Amino acid sequence: MFNIGDYIVYGHNGICRVLDITHPDISGIDTDRLYYVLMPEKTKGSRLFCPADDDNISIRRVISADEAKEILSQTKDIEPLEISNDRMRDASYKLAIKSSDLRQWIQVLKTLLIRKKEREELGKKITATDERYLKIAEDALYSELALATGREVCEIQEIILSNCA
Repeated sequence: MFNIGDYIVYGHNGICRVLDITHPDISGIDTDRLYYVLMPEKTKGSRLFCPADDDNISIRRVISADEAKEILSQTKDIEPLEISNDRMRDASYKLAIKSSDLRQWIQVLKTLLIRKKEREELGKKITATDERYLKIAEDALYSELALATGREVCEIQEIILSNCA
């Protein structure tokens, strides 16, 4: 159970702040269930309603400052994803992102940066799928590490990218 004011990671919505825990009076929502009222950090004016008792929803606390520092210190040692088949690329990225595991997000990021460099060396552009997952991984990873450490997103980006080289 989360508390009002907690920062959480809510699936593909990213970092959200818990504004309220209530039984909302909204048409179509079960008024007997308890819901978190969430404000996504990337769209501050919007509100999301998430059932507090649904185990099928990907929701977790934002990592602590100590966990973030540990992950940042391990970035260099985290290996890229091993994708043996190009047809499995999208599924591999999707599975890693959906895991909400920052180490897997770093794996996706490293994989995509390597692939982007290889394609550029061949005079090709990054694929639309790769570009989409690169943005998702960067946004999710950088924003959570920035919040946990109290640093700016651009500082986190520099740290990560310097350790991915």
